[in-house]
Amino acid sequence: MNIGKGLGKGGGRGRNKGGGFGVGGYCICAKCGEKVPHQQGVKCTTVKCPACGHTMIREELLNKK
Repeated sequence: MNIGKGLGKGGGRGRNKGGGFGVGGYCICAKCGEKVPHQQGVKCTTVKCPACGHTMIREELLNKK
């Protein structure tokens, strides 16, 4: 009986060879600095800032600069 790991050919690492930021963290507004907790499975770029309505980005991307 063969029992697979369910990872397939790609090793299950997702896009960018596992370069995701993982669970947790924050979405930050680049315009006003408002910070909200990141929700798993929801891209920060689809979230609008509750304070000013601007598109938010992942905290790790903002800090990369």
